[in-house]
Amino acid sequence: MLLTALPPLLRHEPALVEVLGRASATLSVPEAARALTLAGIADASSRHPFLVIAPTGADAERLAADLASFVGPDEVDLFPAWETLPFERVSPSVEAMGRRLRTMWHLSDAERAPRFVVAPVRAIIQRLGPHVTEVDPIIIGPGDQVDPTELVERLVRLGYRREYQVENRGEVAVRGSIVDVVPSTGDVPVRIDLWGDEVDRLTEFAVADQRSTVERAEVEIFGCRELLPTEDVQARAASLMKTEAWGREQWERLAAGELFDGMESWLPWLANDHADLGSGETILTDLLPPTAQIVLIEPRRIRDRAGDVAAEEADLAGALAKAWGVEEGRELPRLHVGFDRLLTRTEAPAWSVTTVPESPDVATVLAAGWHPVAGDGAPLVRQLTELLNDGYRVVVGRTPPAAPTASGTCCPAWACTSPPTTTPPSPVARWWWRRCRPARSCPASSWPCCPSRT
Repeated sequence: MLLTALPPLLRHEPALVEVLGRASATLSVPEAARALTLAGIADASSRHPFLVIAPTGADAERLAADLASFVGPDEVDLFPAWETLPFERVSPSVEAMGRRLRTMWHLSDAERAPRFVVAPVRAIIQRLGPHVTEVDPIIIGPGDQVDPTELVERLVRLGYRREYQVENRGEVAVRGSIVDVVPSTGDVPVRIDLWGDEVDRLTEFAVADQRSTVERAEVEIFGCRELLPTEDVQARAASLMKTEAWGREQWERLAAGELFDGMESWLPWLANDHADLGSGETILTDLLPPTAQIVLIEPRRIRDRAGDVAAEEADLAGALAKAWGVEEGRELPRLHVGFDRLLTRTEAPAWSVTTVPESPDVATVLAAGWHPVAGDGAPLVRQLTELLNDGYRVVVGRTPPAAPTASGTCCPAWACTSPPTTTPPSPVARWWWRRCRPARSCPASSWPCCPSRT
């Protein structure tokens, strides 16, 4: 991917050099240049991984797709929020829960963590399940010893549905010595062909004609549910039958170890404290290692969105408490925590990225458009490389202002090999024009200049 060659070129961008190494900083970046700038920061920084928090799900998806162009798709995890409402007796999609479990597993080990985790604030302030530290996937490769009966039983415990023939995510089927499964994070089904208890062949296959298509060296199968009826959850549900009689029907099913649609709605009652993560609710930022870096995209919008989520959940809780027969005045447990809880239990530093600088001293990355480049992108990379090697900045998004007028007369000839020691007279000149070393002597009142090339 040719665009992956661009982030290292930003190592000497003044705005990035100014903020690198700080525990907290504010950086102003135009929206069109966010992904490239974040990729450049990650390339120049020793911090890993980067958790990028966006105001909305659409912002997060767009930014994750852009980042994948600059660092590669394997280096970006999108941590989605549940698409269901709090207290709604409907389970989130299998894909959403699988991707969330995969991100938690990645963050549990710095060596397998991607360079970027991108998430909307709603996903970040959502409480995690009671078994957040037990999300290891089933990893299978050719030659592995696998008991097919135990494999299917384990998949069913992780929330997979056993079907005659798989068609959708979260389904598993057995036909003789073949186990077909559609992983919760996968786009295509995988066929595990066994010879006895040994994996003889591992392939992807087409649902339409059931024919194998692509050989696989390995498959990671993550669970389909964030809430599982483990022994701790069953014990907790059994105790709730005595203290929360209004929800007895749900507590009985959970205490019996059943899997049913909408069981995730009861997670706030069932998520016990984690001694290794601190008391109280657990959210994604609590899982970050100290070497991580948090980036808040437009913090004001993030705070407002978190407030909207909290207000929406409070309204639902008030309405449902009466319907469920909860005693008046009692507050129900909440799925989401407040914005102020976001950074209280992490040692990772946090930066803010805004679209417009909030004060003159905010480090700013300026951006301007470039001419369209035909082909596979190689001419663009070559062009930008030449510009940066000459001392220019990569700019994306808007047209530069007109050239400033200098006092005196510019020298008619100069060599654009290195900037002079004298500072240009205006901020506009400093940003958009490069001072050049004159080829011959110039009057002291003049300041030679050469315009930024396109």
